[in-house]
Amino acid sequence: MTTVTRTASTAGAAKRLPAEARPRHRSASGRRRSTPLTIAMLAALAYFLLPLFWLLVASTKSTQDLFNTFGLWFSHAPQLLSNVKATFTQDDGVYGRWLLNTVLYAGVSALGAALLAAAAGYGFAKYRFRGHGAAFNLVLGAIMIPTTALAIPTYLLFAKAGLVNTPWAVILPSLISPFGLYLMRIYAEDAVPDSLIEAARMDGAGEFRIFCTIGLRLLAPGLVTVILFTLVATWNNYFLPLIMLNDPNLYPITVGLARWADQAQNGGAGASSDMLALVVTGSLISILPPVLAFLLLQRYWQSGLATGGVKQ
Repeated sequence: MTTVTRTASTAGAAKRLPAEARPRHRSASGRRRSTPLTIAMLAALAYFLLPLFWLLVASTKSTQDLFNTFGLWFSHAPQLLSNVKATFTQDDGVYGRWLLNTVLYAGVSALGAALLAAAAGYGFAKYRFRGHGAAFNLVLGAIMIPTTALAIPTYLLFAKAGLVNTPWAVILPSLISPFGLYLMRIYAEDAVPDSLIEAARMDGAGEFRIFCTIGLRLLAPGLVTVILFTLVATWNNYFLPLIMLNDPNLYPITVGLARWADQAQNGGAGASSDMLALVVTGSLISILPPVLAFLLLQRYWQSGLATGGVKQ
C-alpha cells in the first residue's frame, strides 16, 4: 500500500508541475530534433540537387524552349527521348565514341592509380628504408602542386616520347595520385596489423604474396576511395586531354561537349539548330556512369578496417 501511495502521489505532483519543468521526452529513435540543423541540411541538399534538377529539366527541352520557358520546370512538349537519340546520332554517332573513350580513360586510370597508391602506401607504412621521411615529404609536397601547372611540361615530355594524340597521353599522367598514396599510407598503418604480417612471414610467405593476399584485401575500403576519387577526376578532366589530343575520335566527353558548345555559339561546321539542347542532354548522360559507380562501390566503405584479419 505504501508503494502504491507513493507512486500515485508522484504522478499527481508531476501533473501539477508547469510545462517548462516537466521532463522532456525524446523521440522514439532516442535522438533530439534540431530545427536549425534541419533547415541547414535542407539548404545544403537544395544547393547540391538544384543544378542536377535543372539539368534534368533542361535536357527535355529544345533550344528554343531553353530560352522561352521557366528554367526549373518542364515545357509543354517534353522531348527527352528525341534529344537522347539526336545526341547519339549527331556527327555520325561521335558522342558514343566519346563516351567509350571516357570510360576507358577513367576506368584504366582509376584502377591503375589505386593499385599503385596501395602498393606505395603499404610500403611507406610497413617498411623503413633510407630516405623514408624525405620521400614521403616529397609526396606531400606533390599534393600541393596543381595539375594544370604540370600540363605543359607533361606535353613536352610526351611529345619527345611520341605519345601525343594517343590514349596513353591521358592515361599515364592520371596513374600518378599523390593524394591517393598519402591516403593509402595513413590507412594501411591501421588496416594491416603488423602481427598478421609477421605471422605470414613465419609461414614462409614472401613480401609480394603478403601484399597481394593479405594487404589488398584489408585495404579494400581505401582502394575504393582512391578509385572513386581518380575516376571522378579523370572523368571530369578537361585541360589535359585538350592539349594532348588532336583527333576528335579520341576526345573524352568533356572536350567533345566543349567542341559542340563552340559550334552552337559560333555556328561552325556540323552545327544544328538544336545543338545547345544536345550539349545539355549530353551533359546529363555523362553524369550517369559516375553516379552509378558510386552507388555500386559505396557499400565497400562500410566494411571494417580489419574485420576477420586476426581472429577467426
